[in-house]
Parts: sequence; C-alpha cells; structure tokens
Amino acid sequence: MRKILKKMAVTVCLAGAVIGLSGPAALAEDNFPSQVHIAAGERASGRILNVGVGRSVVVNLAEDAADVLVSNPEIADAVLRTPRRIFVIGNTAGQSRLVLFSRSGRELASFDVRVEKDTSDITRIIRKLIPGSDISAESVNGNVILSGTAKSTIEAQQAADIAAKFQGAESPTEIVNLISVEGKDQVHLKVTVAEVERSIIKQLGVQFTGTIGVGNFTPFLQSLPNFNVNPNIVNQAVAGTQFASGATSITAQIDALQRDGVIRTLAEPTLTAISGENASFLAGGEFPIPVSQDDGEVSVEFKKYGVGLDFTPVVLSGGRISLRVKTEVSELTNEGSVSFTNITISALKVRRAESTIELPSGGTLVMAGLLKESYQQAVEGVPGLMQLPVLGALFKSRDFLRQQSELVVFVTPYVVQPVAVSKLQRPDKNLMPASDAETVFLNRLNKIYNPAGTVAEGTYHGQVGFIYK
Repeated sequence: MRKILKKMAVTVCLAGAVIGLSGPAALAEDNFPSQVHIAAGERASGRILNVGVGRSVVVNLAEDAADVLVSNPEIADAVLRTPRRIFVIGNTAGQSRLVLFSRSGRELASFDVRVEKDTSDITRIIRKLIPGSDISAESVNGNVILSGTAKSTIEAQQAADIAAKFQGAESPTEIVNLISVEGKDQVHLKVTVAEVERSIIKQLGVQFTGTIGVGNFTPFLQSLPNFNVNPNIVNQAVAGTQFASGATSITAQIDALQRDGVIRTLAEPTLTAISGENASFLAGGEFPIPVSQDDGEVSVEFKKYGVGLDFTPVVLSGGRISLRVKTEVSELTNEGSVSFTNITISALKVRRAESTIELPSGGTLVMAGLLKESYQQAVEGVPGLMQLPVLGALFKSRDFLRQQSELVVFVTPYVVQPVAVSKLQRPDKNLMPASDAETVFLNRLNKIYNPAGTVAEGTYHGQVGFIYK
C-alpha cells in the first residue's frame, strides 16, 4: 500500500508538471481539495468531501483516530497512515460515506464522499486560455457542468469545446454549458438586393386558310402557327387579306410582335439580432394553394413570396462577425402555373443565395455572379414551301425569346449598441396634412413646417424618405 500511495503521489506531481498551469491554489481546492484539517473539538459531521477519480485527499486530525469506516470501498478507500493522518483515495465515480472514530469509540468526523472526475485542471486551462473569464467546471454523475461568466458568446462556446476535448466527450450532452454572457453584442445587418432583368420577344408568322373549287371537288389548305415559345402572348399585331371567287376562298393573316422589357427589383431589408440568435424578415405576401383532403374536400394552404432575409450572427474577438446569411427573392409568375377545372395555381420565380461569411464590423460582402440567360427560338411552316427563297417567308413563322437577368446581394453587418429613445426621430415628426383650402386652391397634399414657431427636433441630411423638399 505504501508503494501504491507513493506511485500515486508521483503521478499527480507529473500530471501537474506536464500541464504546467499556474494559478491560485484556492481555485484547485474549491471543489477538489488536496487536504482537509479537523481542529480539536470541531464537530465535523455530514461534511461533503469531493475526491477526484484516481486522486487522493489527506485528512489531518487534531486527535488520534483508531478506526476508519468506509461504506462503499469500491467507490472510495481510506488508509490510516498515522493516527492523525488519513488518506482517502477515489476509485470510481459514485458516492460513499467516511466515518472516523477515536480509541474510545467516539465519532471524530464524518464525510459524505463524492467521487467524480477532477475538473480542477479544466478550470485552470479555461481561465488561462480565455483571459478575463470567470468560468468554473464541475463534474456531476460523469457530466461536466460549466458555470460562471464570459465576455462573449464565442468565449462561452470555446470553453465548452475545451471541456469536451479535455474530457474526451463523445456526445455534446456530456458537457452542460450554463455560462452566462456578460454583455451580449447586437448585430445590425443591412442587405441590399438588386436585380435587373431584360427580355426580348419577337414573333412573326403568316397563317392562311382557303378552299379551291375544282368541279365537284373542293380541296382546302390551312397553315396556323402555334408560337410554342411564347404561347401566352395573344395580342400580336394583325394584318390580313381575303380573296373569294365562286367556290374559291383564300384568307391570309400576318401576326407580328416585338416586345422589349426591363425589370428592376431593389430591396433593402435591415435587421438587428443578438449575437448567436437567429433573425428573419419577409416583405411580400402569401398566395393560396388548394390542397386535396379526404372525402373529396379541398383545403387551402398559403405559400410565402417576396423578399426574405434570414441570418444568424456570432460576434468574434476583435470586432469580427461570423455571419450565416440566406436571402431570397420570389415573385408570382404564369410560367409553370397549373390549371385544372376553374382553378389556376400560379408558379413562383425564385432567386436564392445562402452563404457563411466572416467580416469586420462595417465591412461589405458582395454576393455577385448570379447571372441567368435564357434563349429560345423556333421556326415552323409548310415543308418544302418554307425553304423557298423570298416567297418561303409566306409559309413559315418565327417565335423568339431571350431573357437576361443578374442578381447582386450586398451584405453589411455592424456591431451596434442600443440607444435611448430620446435620440431617435420619426420620419413623420414634422409632416402635417394640408388644409382643405390649400388642397383645393394650391394642389397641396401635405406641408412641412414648424408648428407654433418651434424648432424642429433632429437633423435630416440629404433626400430623406419618399416625400422631401
């Protein structure tokens, strides 16, 4: 036994030398003391004694002890080295009871022994690697509980990662993170979504129908272009002629269309969220979708569309921000819509971007390169006749479509602090409705002035809002 104790003491010393951590001794002895002193006449009963697994605690007495009782030797063992010095050794995680008796059989002291993994080294490592933090680690039933305070969310997560690596935890449930953040940073995110779309549509076709009377026979001919590339367009320019003579009748019609379109989409959603928390935003609407149910019943579900923003920020050291951002621009369209009976379900045109980035406060990331180009062209006509030079144009039709779009997303995060409401100004602070006389005779819908001669609060710079002077 003496050799075993000596070997354990050497092991503990070597472990401390390898770790090489410095700090106040009280930190290591708060939860797992190395020595316990019992003064003469002290009534030490029912005290909790924490012993690390594979570690030992020395109990020093002011009186001689003659007998030692351990309720569960498999959990902890006690060795009476001298009448006034007892070694308590932790074997495995669990609970036991230790009672010390004098030569007369009187109880000198009793302890509720709790054997757990010694987390003193974890506490020292965390406080060394994360300066300024006040984090403590405690082991309960094999799980490590982290408590105390940290300066930021990232430091709290770093402490949990250190504890998990030190303990060799296989699952996150073995580390219970109860660290509170002193002052949670807030992140203000400004996103600008800009999209330009250009489309060119060209249609040119000749359709004709006719009958030719030859004796008792009346052969007929017909050529009707379908315009399959742009089937929804029905407002082409039409010009035609008709010839009729006896049983012969021929009608020719020219359908022509050219359409150039430009669409600009601009949205600037802004959100503010606490570091580590999720925030989302949607500026748009919802459209109904019929859903078939049992017994032939039909219910309605709503699908969201518009400009959406979802982000989760984490403030790192040095004011840098790790940001997971997802933005989406969607709109209703007839392309891909579904129609049955008397119901038409619109389709959605969606442009979506998602990324995880790291930026300094006030830095801007441009998510560009979201280009799309669509080209379709179809030529149809009467075989053989459409191949004729010059005259072949009378027997064929052309349908052409070209679409080009580019989507750019600007993302700018800021680390912000809340401000007092007295420092904020509403945009309608000095906006006053015009009187009936001013509206009728001067065509004024609104006026901006200082009522009762007071000076307007706050200062506006540049062209502010949609109504300005």
